Amino acid sequence: MSLERSDTGSIPPDHAPVVSHYLEFESHVTGGIRESVAHQRKMLDELGIHYTTDPSLDVDVFHCNLVGPRSLWYAKRARSNGIPVIAHTHVTAEDFGDSFRFTNAISKPLKPYLEWAYGQADLLVCPSDYNRRLIETYTDTPTTVISNGVDLEKLDGFESLADEYRRRYGLEPPVVFLVGHVLKRKGLETFVELARRRPEIDFAWFGPLDLEMKGRDTTRLIRESPDNCTFTGYVDDVRGAYAAGDIFCFPTHEENEGIALLEAMAAGKPIVVRDIEPFSWLDDGEECLKVDAPFGDLDPFVDALERLDDPELRRRLGSNAAARSESFSLESIAAEYRTLYSEAV
Repeated sequence: MSLERSDTGSIPPDHAPVVSHYLEFESHVTGGIRESVAHQRKMLDELGIHYTTDPSLDVDVFHCNLVGPRSLWYAKRARSNGIPVIAHTHVTAEDFGDSFRFTNAISKPLKPYLEWAYGQADLLVCPSDYNRRLIETYTDTPTTVISNGVDLEKLDGFESLADEYRRRYGLEPPVVFLVGHVLKRKGLETFVELARRRPEIDFAWFGPLDLEMKGRDTTRLIRESPDNCTFTGYVDDVRGAYAAGDIFCFPTHEENEGIALLEAMAAGKPIVVRDIEPFSWLDDGEECLKVDAPFGDLDPFVDALERLDDPELRRRLGSNAAARSESFSLESIAAEYRTLYSEAV
């Protein structure tokens, strides 16, 4: 077993808990789950918590971030050996649909599988209160909430990239933008149609397209989008997205938390979100503009963007969002992992 630590990499003393911090399918997982795992490991390094990224029973705690077959194999044996099992609840049936090709068909049988799989853990870590309320309808396994957090260091110096990334993609401020995988669930149709309704404004979605993995509707929406709607594909430095964008518009229909949202807040961007339960913790008119818009109703989003034509409102909302994001910094939530593992052991 290869133990990892950021400073010396030394084998820990007997009294220090060792964690198997495992992400099944790690070489294939992208997006928010991968970011969350990177955040977790950065916090463990900074806390000096010793861990291996391999699935192992030669540990004090088995912590899996996906409940795939190999994770469950180890979880079952860990519990039989008295090793506490912690599982992250990144995946729900509710947020699985309208993502990639075939995910809608899989989402229905996925729920009973997750109900059983999450029941194999001793403790579930939920990234938000909303996710916790959802998971508590799946299983009676105890839950705790720890945010995915936002890595402020990753955004350092983002402002300096504004001109470069605007030139690269032909964008003129104020730019309405979004960051992350281009998924129908995240409000793709609303984003595209908003661009059509506001042809004088540039819209940009920074993130992987993966068209070969998308359904027919998603591909059509991307290919038939108006000229002022840019899909950049993968960007080599995500800081460029937050530098080039001015208004973060997130019309998603379902979200467990939303790391990109936290990053946009940390970058001081004014936020427009759909008024859904996952965002109940945000204060409308103070840290964001919430839009109560049934599916297909664009007018409330158009109204919100028109309000943000006012640069002073953009500045105030962005400043308040940045202040609120500080409580989600990795430095602010890291200690929760020390408590998590200590109590589990």
